[in-house]
Amino acid sequence: MLDSLIVPLLVTTDLPPEADLAEFGELVTGATRTLEREGSSYAAFLAGKVFWLDRPGSAEAKGGDLRFAALIGYLAASGSEHVAREVVADARRAISAAVDARYGDVGAATPAVMAIRVKDVRERTPSPALFVETSDALPELVAVTKPYT
Repeated sequence: MLDSLIVPLLVTTDLPPEADLAEFGELVTGATRTLEREGSSYAAFLAGKVFWLDRPGSAEAKGGDLRFAALIGYLAASGSEHVAREVVADARRAISAAVDARYGDVGAATPAVMAIRVKDVRERTPSPALFVETSDALPELVAVTKPYT
């Protein structure tokens, strides 16, 4: 069995009103496939659900302002030497770079990426949210994360 650390995670940012929620989820989960710390990299896997934090149509009603999107899920990092705070910081850098590259030209803010409680994952994820996960992740990381999802 692969040594790993699993961290419940919340990612939230603002997106253009026409943004595709599934694309945002794929962007965030893809950004975490390989994380880096001090010049070395390690494999990771993120599985969770994406959803809008505001009501449908609210951005259009406000003249096209940005909408707020979120992903709540579990981030698994390979290796036994990791500390949750560092893994979250590594994920924050990777996710922020990906979101900025994709949505930065429309004024999307740097995403908030933070560890949360397992209880929050269950209680705060709305039922109609869309499931997303890192594609082509290490099968061992997928296997250790699946019981949580």
